[in-house]
Amino acid sequence: MPRKPQQERAKATVAAIVDAGLIVLAREGPAATTTRRIAEVAGIGVGSLYEYFDNREAIHQAMVDRLGTDAAAAIRPMIPELVRMSVRDASLAVLRRARQFLEQDEGRYLHCIRYMTSLVRGFPLRALQSVLSELATQYLIRHPEMARARNLPAMTYVFINGGIYTVIRHLSEEVPSISFDELAQALADMVAFCMQGSLAPLDAPAAAGGDVRPR
Repeated sequence: MPRKPQQERAKATVAAIVDAGLIVLAREGPAATTTRRIAEVAGIGVGSLYEYFDNREAIHQAMVDRLGTDAAAAIRPMIPELVRMSVRDASLAVLRRARQFLEQDEGRYLHCIRYMTSLVRGFPLRALQSVLSELATQYLIRHPEMARARNLPAMTYVFINGGIYTVIRHLSEEVPSISFDELAQALADMVAFCMQGSLAPLDAPAAAGGDVRPR
């Protein structure tokens, strides 16, 4: 049974294995992500790799966890600024930061994300989901009037999980039918429109066109 790293040296070895997995997947594709190839790129023996991981599927999961953790770390420092923005502008800022994050380091995460959905069931990004939930909570504290929105927990769930999936789907396409900026604008408009509509009285007539940004 693999052991959990306790000492700094062991933690560094695990990090090197995960880094190597990301590099191999991005440069050579999923078929190349064998334990032997990952160990080679990590600069360790296969036996050392098996001290921490049962198989390559366990490494794949660790790679997904790293992606989620690093994405969350990229967004969390923005929260104090985001909560002072309109819902639309905050959504747009998060989406643009997500793209910037995925394209850094020669697009390592962007390349990996194109394969990960087929390697890890469900593609959970729990750390990213958690920080976006934290952002939603902090936003409500800053804007308590938003708590009046109907079905707020369900809408928040859809915004977070639907937004993550849509961005992943778009960035995974070799030739997307729309630009990322068009996608980001549409998602931000959707969030703002839904929030505005949910805050309006049930018998209020729907606005025809106009600016959907919260005031």
